[in-house]
Amino acid sequence: MEESITIVLDNNDVLSGVCGANDGNLKVIAGSLGGRIATRGNEISIFGVDKAGVRRFKTVIDKLIMAVQEGEYPSTEYVRALAGSFLQETPRQDEASVNGESGKTDFLRDNLIQIPQGFTKVFPRSRNQALYVEGMRNHDISFCVGPAGTGKTYLAIAEALRLVLSKKMRKLVLTRPVVEAGESLGYLPGDLAQKINPYLRPLYDAMEALIPYETVRRMEDTRAIEVAPLAYMRGRSLNDCIIILDEAQNTTKEQMKMFLTRIGQGARAVITGDTTQIDLPKRVESGLLHALSILSKVEGIHFAYLNTGDVVRNPLIKKIIEAYDRENEKPPAVRGENPREKNNVF
Repeated sequence: MEESITIVLDNNDVLSGVCGANDGNLKVIAGSLGGRIATRGNEISIFGVDKAGVRRFKTVIDKLIMAVQEGEYPSTEYVRALAGSFLQETPRQDEASVNGESGKTDFLRDNLIQIPQGFTKVFPRSRNQALYVEGMRNHDISFCVGPAGTGKTYLAIAEALRLVLSKKMRKLVLTRPVVEAGESLGYLPGDLAQKINPYLRPLYDAMEALIPYETVRRMEDTRAIEVAPLAYMRGRSLNDCIIILDEAQNTTKEQMKMFLTRIGQGARAVITGDTTQIDLPKRVESGLLHALSILSKVEGIHFAYLNTGDVVRNPLIKKIIEAYDRENEKPPAVRGENPREKNNVF
């Protein structure tokens, strides 16, 4: 049965902050919760939703009102995270939150990442992402595993930039194994930096989406940012810095052990990877998979697992991942593969 609710706001300033520029916040809420949203004077109404939708709408608007009254003007990024958080909750959990028995939506603001000199505040868009950010802040070593588009690298770099630009960490070290994804690039001209740039470009893309390019260049000039291939980590001891190992699924067991033992005093490490996209040669075990199996019970290490429900890059990415997952669940004969080749039998 369809329900509706009308919420009366105190004044036009609060209304403007809640609605956002050109009612952008309301459009995000309608897209996430469904139904139709209309404004009239200082009233906001939603139509065509069930009882759960009414409860969710009221909670979202109450959170936005609270933010505006505290002097903030909620961005569409925050509203999208706030509204989307309900999609992962059971009705009982949702109702408990509305009744004040659980602060489940507060984790979005509690775990926001505000980067000095950054373009915008970065909010986790799901509970899993919030737990990931929380884990990075409370543990010296954090692993994050999930499919493409779930924000593994983006959130890690955002948190690292926050720590370095607020002077809580001395420098940011970015590294990843130099492994080609199913193709050979052959000889690459130039010096070392130019040779490895294609492999490390995704890390720069994330940084430049968060802070001005001039800030990135200045941090590089002052050695506050260091980018290096994983092979050049051997023999080093990294102190008072935050280290991000990206694409960790393409490390070998030996490389992963070498990396983890580089972490020195006052340092933190974040290891991210997608176990469905391993580009190592056949018969070479992924260092990430090996680490997950032997370190899962080591106290002080945090493990975050993201899934297709956490995809934020583009709505189509979630559908693409699910389509590939369904295909991989089929027997080899149905997929048209040779079982002998799949199992490396010759």
